[in-house]
Amino acid sequence: MWAMASWLSIHAPQRFDALAMPDAIREQFIRASLHGNPPHLLISGPAGVGKTAAWRLVARQVLGAGWRSTCHVLQARDLSGSRGAMKTFEEFLRPAGIGSEDTLAGRTSLDAFDRGMWVGQIGEAPCGEESPLTDGRAPVSRLIIIEDADHLGDRRQPYLRRMMESESHTTRFIFTARAPSRIIDALRSRMQHIRLPPVDGAQIQATVEKVASLEDVTLATGLAADIAHVANGNLRRALFTTELLAHRGLTSERDHLFDVVSASTLQHARRMLELALRGRVIEWRWEKQYGRNVKMLEGAMGQLDEMMGIHALDADDIVHQVHMELVGNRLMLAPVLRDEMLAALCECDVSLRGSMHPRIQIEHFLHRVAGAGKRHGLCVS
Repeated sequence: MWAMASWLSIHAPQRFDALAMPDAIREQFIRASLHGNPPHLLISGPAGVGKTAAWRLVARQVLGAGWRSTCHVLQARDLSGSRGAMKTFEEFLRPAGIGSEDTLAGRTSLDAFDRGMWVGQIGEAPCGEESPLTDGRAPVSRLIIIEDADHLGDRRQPYLRRMMESESHTTRFIFTARAPSRIIDALRSRMQHIRLPPVDGAQIQATVEKVASLEDVTLATGLAADIAHVANGNLRRALFTTELLAHRGLTSERDHLFDVVSASTLQHARRMLELALRGRVIEWRWEKQYGRNVKMLEGAMGQLDEMMGIHALDADDIVHQVHMELVGNRLMLAPVLRDEMLAALCECDVSLRGSMHPRIQIEHFLHRVAGAGKRHGLCVS
């Protein structure tokens, strides 16, 4: 089993000037980190552009070398649709008990008064020097990070607003989000909003080449540029793809990139569309597992589950893969049908921006594809 640390962890940026983003945005993070009274932050942008890398550097600069001991992270996406989500959320913010007056945001830390215990243990500060102390203490002693905060929902956001208003004297909140419009105005108005654009293709190519060189991996001529093109602004995807190719020994030929990408995702998107066009959106089969017969989902929805589960694609990735299939030449579709499917995909993409349940929106798109297939004589049922 391959259990080595990911290149994303090994080669994560240690300083702000190493972030793959425009200089003006890096300066915003530096100013916020060095501010005498650091603001709450909302970091938004599409997948794989460095939101997590950025808040980690902010945390290291603001909290000092021992930042991990007083930096608390909650993945809001894990709460979406899960049982007992509100209880999990409340327990995170009130570690002493839901009925307790003690909150995570209201707690202070010894680290705020004695940073000397950590000096030199973890490395240089992201700005090149440690943040100055005021009267021997740091202005902030704790950070609460809410990743994918656009998945918090309407019930949990007011809870955070009240905590930010009344109890975060020495605590700051950092939210990351792909769709900041889903975060209520009462929260957004209390935070400095930093928007990250898709990573420039040239930056992705340069980063891929640098990391490959550090890992002593030789890339075929043009392969880094191909990876940057396939990544489409997503640096995380580019590094994952490069690491996968290197692990399989496939970096010597450019053609191997297409083989890997199509084998892992594109063929599933194509198969999903073909099944939907034939009206086979939801089908079931029985499979024996551990001596028991288990009912397994098949059809287009089965392909969707495999893409979201086994290949860990999110809704944005799936929309992108479907779009690539529709505008490519592998699906032989009549122009009228292709236009109809593209219009349905466009509406699906818009709906995803305001939905907490992406699977439902994609399922609705697949049923619309099935309807289009029936009207054009591709669906027999």
